[in-house]
Amino acid sequence: MESQPVTTKLSRSAIFLVATLNESAQSTETIRAFCAELSGLVRAVGFRDLEGGLSCIVGFGADAWGRLFGVPRPQELHAFRDIRGVHDALATPGDLLLHIRASRMDLCFELATQIMARIGSAVTVVDETHGFKYFDDRDLLGFVDGTENPVGLACSDAVIIGDEDPAFAGGSYVIVQKYLHDLAKWNEVPVERQEGIIGRKKLSDIELDDAVKPSFAHNVLTSIVEEGQSLEILRDNMPFGSLGSGEFGTYFIGYARSPRRIERMLENMFIGNPPGNYDRLLDFSRAVTGTLFFVPTATFLENVPQQAPPATTAGAPSAGIDVPIVVGQGVPARSDGSLGIGSLKDDN
Repeated sequence: MESQPVTTKLSRSAIFLVATLNESAQSTETIRAFCAELSGLVRAVGFRDLEGGLSCIVGFGADAWGRLFGVPRPQELHAFRDIRGVHDALATPGDLLLHIRASRMDLCFELATQIMARIGSAVTVVDETHGFKYFDDRDLLGFVDGTENPVGLACSDAVIIGDEDPAFAGGSYVIVQKYLHDLAKWNEVPVERQEGIIGRKKLSDIELDDAVKPSFAHNVLTSIVEEGQSLEILRDNMPFGSLGSGEFGTYFIGYARSPRRIERMLENMFIGNPPGNYDRLLDFSRAVTGTLFFVPTATFLENVPQQAPPATTAGAPSAGIDVPIVVGQGVPARSDGSLGIGSLKDDN
């Protein structure tokens, strides 16, 4: 099984498109046909600059999976769950994610244009964000982003599903959130305090010593360790901004072999670990979207049959009850009595 290009080299430019699937049989047929066409579109546009590194990753939300593909379904596919704490991470609509990336924005834009020419009648775009790398891979807050990304075999092990879900081995899960920064408020904060909030030196990107690093530092709360093993994810975050609207921020996108890894990080950030010890970065950065998708293999996409699945499979249950996580309650229980995020141990 050939995976989608999740683990390829991070790019300088990206377009993130989140869309909902329109309510018609024709819309379903259009998206199913697009699955097999995507690789050809990427090759055709990418041939204009073979060094441009053009790629496109497509993911599908829990509500759309049954309509498009029926059963079986990925074991851990469910809708993004609200997290309510000192600050909130709320779920927003999204059936389809397109993560287009390249070294040049014109390549991204051309591919997005060609894709929408084929599927535009079948979907409604609910969020479109154009991301760019900012100087030496910094976010708009001035800190280097993505320092702790795994590389090589560790990257594949972190993001590619294995024997834990054989029917969907080679796939991944992805969570996206759009964060808006209050840059004026942030820039009033002394650099030393900013460094405590992030957990790194601003200029050198060197991690603060554990003896002086606050327990609420961003890199403390987003580091998940189980039995001495770090459970990693792959981030491909991008800064974005609009001068006219005055909106500036970071588009968070995290890939993992299990969504529970990212969900645990978000729970630590928004609720706190322990509860109340939340990520102080959220005092300056507000999450305005939240969606979870499954990224099937390229082999799966190329072999989607033209015939739609029976309508009765569209309501197949997801892998959890989509109710909010709140302070004092932790992760909501599933119908089978489990917590819905399972063990944080690496299944391999």
